[in-house]
Amino acid sequence: MTTTPTAGATLDVVNRPDDLSIRRSIVNQPEPASTVGPRHVVLVSAGLSQPSSTRLLGDRLAEATVAALAEQGVDATVETVELRDHAHAIMDAMLTGFASGDLAQVIEDVTGADALVLVTPLFTTTYSGLFKSFVDILDKDSLVGMPVLLGATGGTPRHSLALEYGLRPLFTYLRADVVTTSVFAATDDWAEAGGSAGTLPERVRRAGGELARTVASRAPRAQASGSAEPFSGTPSFEDLLGGLAG
Repeated sequence: MTTTPTAGATLDVVNRPDDLSIRRSIVNQPEPASTVGPRHVVLVSAGLSQPSSTRLLGDRLAEATVAALAEQGVDATVETVELRDHAHAIMDAMLTGFASGDLAQVIEDVTGADALVLVTPLFTTTYSGLFKSFVDILDKDSLVGMPVLLGATGGTPRHSLALEYGLRPLFTYLRADVVTTSVFAATDDWAEAGGSAGTLPERVRRAGGELARTVASRAPRAQASGSAEPFSGTPSFEDLLGGLAG
């Protein structure tokens, strides 16, 4: 029996292709958003000293994330932001409500990243004032859905729960996508060796793996938002006023 297609019907009977992309083109179905492409991870460290154990923890978490992404065939780059280098600018932004210069670029990089690794020292059982001040100058909606890995350093393991009752609620409020495992490193943790369960290296690997899985399951942020900002090239109000100076 011969089947005659009706007017306007899509012919997908003869020589059915096995190639999924060809079938989609026949029925005019759009391709899904690609999850292939390099990812940009930004490490934000609120360490105050140089060298800093907080920065060291952040570096290890970022390295674990990049390694886990590589295992999934995803390339990634890491950009590091030391908040101590922008401390005065952060305070100025707190007072004026306006970030300028290098700090404005830092904020753009942080809010445009594919993932964030955020690490802070703990003082009096909570995150540092510098860390919180930086978070406070971010737009309240700028981290919505952002994959985030949290880390903290302190003198003793007694402060380890500060990550769960201090940092995690903060970023949950900001509607970030915080991975399950957060990593606290006490002074004694740096002396541990090996990879047995519960040691610092193992916790770092586990946390990095969780962040990598979240990042790899999504399209690169720049790619996903490329068509969502049709006015991205429009000059800012500040730029327009700059022409009136003098």
